[in-house]
Amino acid sequence: MTSATRIGPSRAVEPHAGSRPRRLTGNERRRQLFDVALRLFAGRGYESTTMDEIAEAAGVTKPLLYQHFSSKRALYLELVDSVAEELLAAIGAATATALGPREQVEDGLVAYFRMLVTHQTAFRLLYGRSSPTDPELGGALRRVEDAIAEAIDPLIAAGLDPDHRRFLACAVVGMAEGASRHWIETSDGASGGAPSSVDHTHADAQQLDRVAQRLANRLADLAWAGLRAVHAD
Repeated sequence: MTSATRIGPSRAVEPHAGSRPRRLTGNERRRQLFDVALRLFAGRGYESTTMDEIAEAAGVTKPLLYQHFSSKRALYLELVDSVAEELLAAIGAATATALGPREQVEDGLVAYFRMLVTHQTAFRLLYGRSSPTDPELGGALRRVEDAIAEAIDPLIAAGLDPDHRRFLACAVVGMAEGASRHWIETSDGASGGAPSSVDHTHADAQQLDRVAQRLANRLADLAWAGLRAVHAD
């Protein structure tokens, strides 16, 4: 995956009292456009979102938008790459310090669900109902799933042949994806333990961490119980 702009809320530039707002730098403008596009694609889907709408929502002209992104397709693909890179980095960092196989599985899931509860918009981009029908764009989303499975593969007990391990890794990814879809579509994640009224962008970090831990524990119990029973063919 190519290096991409990082996801997450951008910081607004605060002008001094009585002064004109500072003009955004090229990087700041690109980040702003990136954030606006992420919100629109996640909320409306790829086909239903136009570059005109992204430019209008960002308060810029369409030619300026095209200075930063050559096409809607290129912008969407960069968004998917950015979400995937950040998610994989979080999982990798969490599992690298785990003390054993069970802790690796659980810590990886905690990292996954922590990103879910703190970056719901990004997860809606990946797992929302309005997935693009374009084969290339749909393939980009499948590559994200494959990359996560590749990260999980080494966490599965040794002694299995590579095809067997990869099969199980994909199964774990499927469980996590299904749980994520359910959480973001059910009362803003209320079924996962967060009150439906919570604004997940500004909610207390400790509360969100507890939600992520709870979701991870539930899925880890299921996944680990199954993985412990696995034996070579």
